[in-house]
Amino acid sequence: MSSSQHSTTLRRLALSVLQPGFVGTEAPDWVLRDIGDGLASVVLFSRNIVSPEQVARLTERLRAENPDLVVAIDEEAGDVTRIESGTGSTRPGNLALGTVDDTGLTEAVAADLGRQLRAAGVSLDYAPSADVNSNPDNPIIGVRSFGSDPAVVSRHTAAWIRGLQSSGVAACAKHFPGHGDVAVDSHHDLPVYGADREEIAAQALPPFRAALDAGVRAVMSGHLLVPAYDPGLPATLSRRILIDLLRGELGFDGLVVSDAIEMGAVSGPHGIGGAAVKAVAAGVDAVCVGGESAEESTARLLTDALVDAVVRGDLAEERLAEAAGRVRSFADWSAGLRRAASAGAADGDIGFVAARRALRLTGAVGTALPLSAPPHVVELVPATNLAIGKETPWGVAGPLSERLPGTTSVRLRPQDLGAPDAALETRALGAAVGRPLVVVTRDAPRHAWMSRALTDLTTARPDAIVVEMGLPGSAAPGAVQIFTHGASTASGVAAAEVLAGGR
Repeated sequence: MSSSQHSTTLRRLALSVLQPGFVGTEAPDWVLRDIGDGLASVVLFSRNIVSPEQVARLTERLRAENPDLVVAIDEEAGDVTRIESGTGSTRPGNLALGTVDDTGLTEAVAADLGRQLRAAGVSLDYAPSADVNSNPDNPIIGVRSFGSDPAVVSRHTAAWIRGLQSSGVAACAKHFPGHGDVAVDSHHDLPVYGADREEIAAQALPPFRAALDAGVRAVMSGHLLVPAYDPGLPATLSRRILIDLLRGELGFDGLVVSDAIEMGAVSGPHGIGGAAVKAVAAGVDAVCVGGESAEESTARLLTDALVDAVVRGDLAEERLAEAAGRVRSFADWSAGLRRAASAGAADGDIGFVAARRALRLTGAVGTALPLSAPPHVVELVPATNLAIGKETPWGVAGPLSERLPGTTSVRLRPQDLGAPDAALETRALGAAVGRPLVVVTRDAPRHAWMSRALTDLTTARPDAIVVEMGLPGSAAPGAVQIFTHGASTASGVAAAEVLAGGR
């Protein structure tokens, strides 16, 4: 083989292990060219989506270059939605499903989502989160987890995978070996999971074992340091975790996908190109990129970094070829899965059924609900993490105003509150004089400003109704409280139905 032929081969191999995102609702020329040159996967985010019909046209155009192209999406339903990012998800997320604890319902919700994704041309979904949210201060998982009990998370992880894959869309269990017991967001810095191996085996690994038993063929690595296995490298860059633990001990022989390689936990210390090279060398088969860095230049940088690493001897060509082979095998399998599944439309109601079943109420509910008049709704709005995104609608005020015309509302953020919290006095309490007050929170126990504001509001108005749309935490003293276990549109509608009385 001549040097030019070898260079072309290396570039095709490098392209084939990338799963890049891109900007726009139509396929860019550079993506189409790269598919022709060997790119085997792409990933979609909310910036690529206007409607399911538009996504179907987009994926059809992409697959005109390669019929077995892997089209991935980061769609968990609930708080993390891409396919419904413009309206909010019509299905609740994992915590709501784990709270109901009906695996048949979880399987049905995932199958319903799968039908919608398959109709849009998606073949791989970066879901479910198999993380056990054992740390209530976790800033990145929270309601994305089925719960804090490994047994609950395990059985619902398996049910979700069965449901999704029954509709012809491949699942991807994440974030191996478990991102639930950390207190740092890996988008920005490197979290540390400090448990010993015995605790990890009992707490974090059972859902991944359940995922493998359920037939998952893709696992996403987490950008977190697990000193019990590797004190020097995060899981995505660690052979001890990806090869010795995941492939050796757990027996996984499918596709290992990295979490987004541009995230600060790995790109900060190593650069985005260096992180990609180290990830593939450690056992990653497909490098996800594009949640934040979605330019053609990023794809070029990563392709060049992988090729140059082989030339320098920093990355074995055999390892790059092995990774490319796993991508091809997965693409063949997922294409067969897609073709074998029967076509069907999403039913549109199962998500709302699930959201209603996930509601939990405390306090003197019988005397406070339904509301006697249109209320004033105060929604306390935290900053969301990059996994959730900023643009997805959430809350109770919108669906409640449709049921109780005359409802008024205000959204307050921490910067709106100042000593002596004038916004609470005027825009919250003052605007609610003579009418019911509904206070909506999202992970109040995790945000000191929100907890203070909630205490001030319920002290001044003990008759306030509190709707918590994040992790439940403890109930506000004396208040009637509704816990939705997530902030999806379906959860907001379910809470509004209870507040207004009836559906």
